[in-house]
Amino acid sequence: MTSVILAILAFVSIALFGWVIAEVKGNVCNYNATEEEKEAEANAKKNLLKDGYWHEMNIKDVIKTISTKGFDAV
Repeated sequence: MTSVILAILAFVSIALFGWVIAEVKGNVCNYNATEEEKEAEANAKKNLLKDGYWHEMNIKDVIKTISTKGFDAV
């Protein structure tokens, strides 16, 4: 019985330790996009809006655009 309790305590302590490491890493290591990345994202957004892909497709749209014929679709 005590070995089960010790195992549970060990798992909980390892989980808490991992959680603390993840929280500290998230607060310390910040990512800042460069100007080149921001420009590429803006160009991608502009192209998506131009081509008409600005909305999410629902299941009916997906069924219209996918092929379920396998190799015969090519």
